[in-house]
Amino acid sequence: MMDQEIASAINRELFHQQTPAKNEIMNARRTANGPSTAITQQNATAEMAMRYRKVIITAARTVDSGLVDAEENETWERLNIQAVPLVRYMGKGTEGLQKMRGEMEPENEDIAIPTQLRWRANPRTIRERRQNRQIAASSVVFIVNRNKVAQTSIKIGIKAAGVWYRDQAITNTGPDSRCELCC
Repeated sequence: MMDQEIASAINRELFHQQTPAKNEIMNARRTANGPSTAITQQNATAEMAMRYRKVIITAARTVDSGLVDAEENETWERLNIQAVPLVRYMGKGTEGLQKMRGEMEPENEDIAIPTQLRWRANPRTIRERRQNRQIAASSVVFIVNRNKVAQTSIKIGIKAAGVWYRDQAITNTGPDSRCELCC
């Protein structure tokens, strides 16, 4: 229960300070060995949240005075793979993208995908276009920890069921985003 209260206190204070909505905390938890962890919204990074570090610490301490500091732990890279065959991963009896995730993790060294894979476009639109024989493949988006493994997968691709797929990083744009190439 305290976990929900910490997230709620942080989100109320971030709102009160008029920070961008994407800095909202989705989930906060106290881990078994003591530290608390918090997860930001999908389009926010830990780096973005740390711009409001003092606000986060102050708000969290209203619920748990034992909290001492907040620091960036991990950032995540959104990747996109193209030409994913619909006949294998969409439709009755295919197990969908859960099947693809189950094939990707063991076939790619050290890769862990913490969330579900998602179609880049609306699944209903993809199904309709497939039924009309307009497309046979589509793009899939997923998240990995930004580290050497993510950079390697971008260079050589991702393997699933023995097939290599080219992947690329997705860059979010918006008023609060930062271009990592030039800034």
